Amino acid sequence: MNELMKRIEKLEYQQRLLLEMIPATGHDFNRLVISKGLSENDVKEFFDLCEKLNKHSQEQKAEGFVFFAPLFKEFTDKLDARLTPEEVIEACIAQRLFPFLMEQLKRNL
Repeated sequence: MNELMKRIEKLEYQQRLLLEMIPATGHDFNRLVISKGLSENDVKEFFDLCEKLNKHSQEQKAEGFVFFAPLFKEFTDKLDARLTPEEVIEACIAQRLFPFLMEQLKRNL
């Protein structure tokens, strides 16, 4: 078991080194996922949340809503505790994930 832990620690260290080698632009959200240690399931839950909120924001826009504070509150309430709204919104905007939603959420920062 001790040998297995050593191997895992070595892989984690090498992963951090690889992360430093990747250019900082273009894959900001992916970089955030790795640096915060999110699992595939954590990311799936995040994307599901964003899909839901994106749909709601589009519906509200069509109905003439201009304030998206309730969506921002839901976003922050359901966001993984390892992430901050600021870093996630900026990373998603940089990687062009959910652009309309993220621009609306950014206005509430």
